[in-house]
Amino acid sequence: MNTKPSSFRLLCFNSRRSIAPLASMAVTSAEEVLPPVLDSTSDPPPLFDGTIRLYTSYICPYAQRVWIARNYKGLQEKIQLVPIDLGNRPAWYKEQVYPENKVPSLEHNNKVTGESLDLIKYIDSHFEGPALYPDDPNKRQFAEELLSYTDTFNRAVIFSLKGDSENEISAAFDHIETALSKFNDGPFFLGQFSLVDIAYAPFIERFHPLLLDVKKYDITSGRPKLVSWIEEMDKIEAYKQTKLDTQELVDALKNRFMAN
Repeated sequence: MNTKPSSFRLLCFNSRRSIAPLASMAVTSAEEVLPPVLDSTSDPPPLFDGTIRLYTSYICPYAQRVWIARNYKGLQEKIQLVPIDLGNRPAWYKEQVYPENKVPSLEHNNKVTGESLDLIKYIDSHFEGPALYPDDPNKRQFAEELLSYTDTFNRAVIFSLKGDSENEISAAFDHIETALSKFNDGPFFLGQFSLVDIAYAPFIERFHPLLLDVKKYDITSGRPKLVSWIEEMDKIEAYKQTKLDTQELVDALKNRFMAN
């Protein structure tokens, strides 16, 4: 499908604003100390030496998806984080690592691959740890439908931020509420925690406070399933380790989306 990239994708690709200071926004557990952000003055790591590396950005929601999957699978010691300053990225990243010059990307088995939805599936299928994809064929089919809807959901919210109408925002979150009502064996999209929750969590984490601030719109109002989902997501340590300071995040997003 040929669609325009969302502003979030642009943020994770060609940002000209300096966002390296936001590395301090990540809240991590005591078990992992976040590595410093690499910029244009930084030397590359010893590439293709057998180390598995996740090239990421602490501000990018697409990269956060893969970070969550890595954490949930318990791969903090196996997959090394390499955070990139997207506002002042090192030339070697494009020249030697990932010609697409965006994050996330994963260095594994002497090759580098990208695209967040592909990578969370890759990590789930190629590494040990709790399974993130259900065996139930009905749930697998619904998972694929929801994963396919993520870009539509994100665009509907982002493109409505500057407009006067809340119709598209309401429709997008009504769709989420309906999806969360399909299975009754747990509070998550497929009942139990899965790749689908990982796919949506970084964006809902951002949209919730941003819409409250910009539009005075509460995404949880009249949506009890979404309320429960947010509460349960906040209990998952793998996700909590990647969350950002809410006010600093809102300020950064307003600067990105509302500046013009």
